[in-house]
Amino acid sequence: MSNLSRRRLIATAAGMALTGTACATKAAQPGSEFVTVDGLHFKLKGQTYRFVGANIWYGAYLGAPAAFGNRARLLKELDDLKALGVTNLRVLASSELSPINNSLDPAFSSRDKGVYNQDLLVGLDFLLSEMAKRDMKAVLYLTNFWEWSGGMMAYIDYTTGKFINNGDPKYPWPAYADYASQFYANKVAVKLYHDYVRMLVARTNSVTRQAYVNDQTIMAWQLSNEPRPGGGPEVAAQNMPVYLEWISRTATIIRNLDKNHLVSLGHEGLMGAVGNEQFVIDAHKDIDYLTAHIWPQNWSWVDGTDLPGTFAGGEAKVRKYIDDHIAIAEKIKKPLVFEEFGFPRDKVAYEPGTSTEWKDRFYSMIYGAVETAIKTGGPVMGSNFWAWGGAGRALHKDYHMRRGETSYVGDPPHEPQGWYSVFNTDTSTQALIKAHAEAIKTV
Repeated sequence: MSNLSRRRLIATAAGMALTGTACATKAAQPGSEFVTVDGLHFKLKGQTYRFVGANIWYGAYLGAPAAFGNRARLLKELDDLKALGVTNLRVLASSELSPINNSLDPAFSSRDKGVYNQDLLVGLDFLLSEMAKRDMKAVLYLTNFWEWSGGMMAYIDYTTGKFINNGDPKYPWPAYADYASQFYANKVAVKLYHDYVRMLVARTNSVTRQAYVNDQTIMAWQLSNEPRPGGGPEVAAQNMPVYLEWISRTATIIRNLDKNHLVSLGHEGLMGAVGNEQFVIDAHKDIDYLTAHIWPQNWSWVDGTDLPGTFAGGEAKVRKYIDDHIAIAEKIKKPLVFEEFGFPRDKVAYEPGTSTEWKDRFYSMIYGAVETAIKTGGPVMGSNFWAWGGAGRALHKDYHMRRGETSYVGDPPHEPQGWYSVFNTDTSTQALIKAHAEAIKTV
């Protein structure tokens, strides 16, 4: 960690001294500005709440009052998203500094117990304050199963001194996922995570002076980005008891501090549960709503180098995946959000302005399925595309972000920048987003 990073860190004790009184709250009342759950539906101000959303993991980074921040850009990105009809943003609210390849630096926390990066916390404060001005809601995820923000592997490293890198040929898939899933049984690692959760939920916004627990901009606290019980069926089955205990315990901690906001898991759905429907159902027992993520290329349902030849087969699998999760949501009687979906640009291009014919077809399919589902009165309440790249641009010929750089786009450090991003020059994709935002107002 650099000396500059150390100067920008503050101890938990100081933060908790400022926020210790923020825990006493009253439950959200009907007709309030807080998003609530009523059976299969979200409610807001007494009405069914549906939304068009985006992922912008780097929002707090842009909002930071530091060299790695860019508040002018953040304001423009929020204005552009608002103009498209986007009203819900899913945002990274935790990152863990580590030596893991392709992980973020700076980060919200480090191996120094109870010491957190004040610039990033203030960046999150600023983001929430600006979202409030634009009548947007936030879903804040509190760690990551994957390496790009440190995540669970970083917590394992903090407590054991050992880690592996995702994609390391010495550890072929599913070794990384199996190793990362050791987090749930590591009591010391889970305690460090819970310390961070308690600190953040109990925080008072330095910009608005409002306790987070009373901030109507926040829709939900999310336990993690894509938490899996394991990579393979055997390990996942073995881990289910500790995995479910982690979910239940974390949800309880959040609800004891905050009576106003929803608790979500950040789950991919069946693909994040080795295809086991019962695992998905069990994981959402103490969770307010179901989520699903859709990644046709990552899951080898389409071939990015041959989208014309593979799109139809991928489309059939996507439609079944959507239907399967609607059925699960109806079975557990909870709302459903497709909170991540992404698709490559044509011919595996990354540059803004290159063709997005097949990406647009994919977005049209997802949005059409959401609109059809909404018309039935069923559990689908919204979607968040992955991800908003806006004015961000890659700085290098290999399109990969270097450690410590500030060229934020929708694609995190482990992926080529531009792969799944929607840039501010992608007019055809933006037109689809805007049309969908208008459509769900009337269905």
